[in-house]
Order: sequence, then C-alpha cells, then structure tokens
Amino acid sequence: PPSKQPEPVTFSAPSKPREYYARPKPRALPPLQKKWPIILTLAVLGTSAWATFYLYVANQERLSSSVYKQILATIRESPELQRVIGDAIRPEPTWWLNGDPWISGSVHLPQGNVDLSFRVKGSKGSCAGTLYFTSIRKNKGEPFAILRFKVIADNGEEVHIPVET
Repeated sequence: PPSKQPEPVTFSAPSKPREYYARPKPRALPPLQKKWPIILTLAVLGTSAWATFYLYVANQERLSSSVYKQILATIRESPELQRVIGDAIRPEPTWWLNGDPWISGSVHLPQGNVDLSFRVKGSKGSCAGTLYFTSIRKNKGEPFAILRFKVIADNGEEVHIPVET
C-alpha cells in the first residue's frame, strides 16, 4: 500500500458534462426522394398480377366445365368436322397458358346462357378452325336451346355440328 494517501477533493456543485469530441456543425438535410413513382409501380404490378391470375383462373374454370367437355366429345364424333380438319380433333394449345387452350366467352348455367369459342385442330396440320357455341335457357327448369354450334375452318369452310337431342 502507498505510504501517503491522496488528498480528498471536495466539489461545491455538480460537474458540467463535457463533449468527448468536437461536434460537427449542423447542416441541412438532403431532400427526400419522391415516393409516388415507387408506389405507382407497385400498384401497377400488383393490379397486373391480380388481373393475370384472375384471367388464368377463369379460363381454368371454363376448361373444367361439363359444357366444355361435352362440346369436345361431340366434335370428336363429328364426321363432317373430321373431313375438314382431320381425325384427332383437340383444342389448340397456347404457349402462354403452358399448353392449355384459351377459351373465350362465358359459362353461366344458373343464369341460363353459355357462349364459348376456342381454337380446335385436327390431324391435318394445315387446317384448324375456331369453334363457336351458344346456348340459352329461356326459363328456369327448361332445357337449354342451342343457337349456334359451328366451326369455321382457317380455309373459310363452315361446318355446322349436328346435335342429337
């Protein structure tokens, strides 16, 4: 231990805190960047994604409808259509739906109207066509009446599909 103790120091008031380093002088803040371009871009991207998803789902719903399946079964058995576009009649796939066909129109069975159109192709690679199908139900509980059921081939030939009732 030290032989001599240090002298005690007494203070009459609390000490004033001092800066540890020299503070920089205050300066103006940089201007804020506008946020509306980012918000607008995100809104457009979000709306586009939603619309694309909605269109895809609506097309998948039309593809899985019983009306669509019955139309395909009927056109595959049509000898007139087989003569025009070939034997292996099937819907024409689109690249942007990953091989599924695009079905235009609507299927509203409770309201009583069906209106579909889509591309079909057969084994004759040079000729395909667009199928048009329209059917309505005048009153609830009555059967649907087919107004239009035809294929217009790319060569201009029109084939009316007969329907057995």
